[in-house]
Amino acid sequence: MNINIIDNDLLSIQEARILAENAKDAQVKLAGFAQDKLDAIVENMAAAVAPFAEDLAKMSAEETEYGVWQDKYVKNRFACEYLPLHLKEMKCVGIISRDDSKRIMDIGVPMGVLVSLCPATSPVSTTIYSALIAIKSGNSIIFSPHPRAKKTIGKVLDIMIQAAEEAGLPGGAMSYLHTITKSGTEELMNHNNTALILNTGVPDMLESAYKSGKPVIYGGTGNGPAFIERTANIHQAVIDIIASKSFDNGVVSAAEQSIVVDGCIADQVREEFKANGAYFMTEDEAERLGKLYFFKDGTPNPELYGKSASDLAKWAEIPAPSNVRVLISEQKYVSENNPYSKEKLSPVMAFFVEDDWMHACEKCIELLLSEKQGHTLVIHSNDESVIEQFALKKPVGRVLVNTPAVYGSMGATTNLFPAMTLGSGSAGQGITSDNVSPMNLIYVRKVGYGVRRIEDIGMGEPLNNKSNGLSAVDSDKLQMLQKLIESALANIN
Repeated sequence: MNINIIDNDLLSIQEARILAENAKDAQVKLAGFAQDKLDAIVENMAAAVAPFAEDLAKMSAEETEYGVWQDKYVKNRFACEYLPLHLKEMKCVGIISRDDSKRIMDIGVPMGVLVSLCPATSPVSTTIYSALIAIKSGNSIIFSPHPRAKKTIGKVLDIMIQAAEEAGLPGGAMSYLHTITKSGTEELMNHNNTALILNTGVPDMLESAYKSGKPVIYGGTGNGPAFIERTANIHQAVIDIIASKSFDNGVVSAAEQSIVVDGCIADQVREEFKANGAYFMTEDEAERLGKLYFFKDGTPNPELYGKSASDLAKWAEIPAPSNVRVLISEQKYVSENNPYSKEKLSPVMAFFVEDDWMHACEKCIELLLSEKQGHTLVIHSNDESVIEQFALKKPVGRVLVNTPAVYGSMGATTNLFPAMTLGSGSAGQGITSDNVSPMNLIYVRKVGYGVRRIEDIGMGEPLNNKSNGLSAVDSDKLQMLQKLIESALANIN
């Protein structure tokens, strides 16, 4: 009797090894490409995938059952139309800056082979974005698609790989795992050829990424609060928060997870939320919904990701109106056992009231540290001193002021770099807290020309090590060094 047994783990590991070897060979060629040649490839990739933005949005929503396709379409266009405009003038490889007066240069050098883990929550826009910034900076990139979005991510990459290779990208410089297993992904991350891991919202693979010993850029759990301070434009703050949290049914990790309100305006804020589609749950209603969100072991239930507020209300038997946009639970304390202290990738938020901005500051810190990612904080205020204190004291990657978290964090309503991966480096997660750009995917080689001779600074001969003090020659050298220091200080001042 013949029994054909297919071991997907072994197949995935073997494929990972082949992809890593091919990517390294391609990287050798890619490293010699000038910036204008890389730019032409990037432009061709973006132009090729742009006409499919709507179809891919529908495909991803159908395959993953997360979010709203219309909002995904917006994200897809942001990645393939708006992002390339910002990439166009960037210099990432070769001589990227030169200061002729100081006689120094910076040389951009690609990191090498990148491994990218894309999430199921924003599979198309994140894949497009990661591919564009990798090739822009002269790196090879291998994708490990999320199993829940593998068909969609595969479709995106097939389009972009064909367009890139037609424009001159070496074969193997951009590829993806077709047999997707944890073992195969770990093999990719641990392979000797891998230089950097780009993990966008795949927390299950974070520990494995760190164990690889490779640099990790992690854009993960947000759990970001939004503070509404007494000087804020309350109406605009509420409009911004609801628009942000309901976008794509809350799957964007940068979206507000909690609202912290200055006590003296709490009643006004509640009424404004109610007037704009928010429903405040009773204690019993919030408890019923909270039990749906997390399993007994504390892990989140992914089947609730990206579901509408009205669907969530039905499942928890909450009598919210059919046009409800967000569900809100009033809370007092932050704790590990409180589901409303944690990130929820859907239009559900906690609501905390504090006596003043100082207590609100402490509450925001508690919320940010509860999941230890240091992602994003929003403050709505017109008091610059309060805004500065929040910016100075929060353990967070980015602070957004008077703007919706989703749009502000990705660079749509702010001048931050347009990005679909937001680093969470401030709390020890990942190597950067930046809005990740091609500049995070290179290292900078410094070049410095000699502008002073050793005789000019009195260091032509070693200092005498005499026990009985400095010689006359030594004293002259120290005087010259003192003059050099004074000259530098004068230039600074």
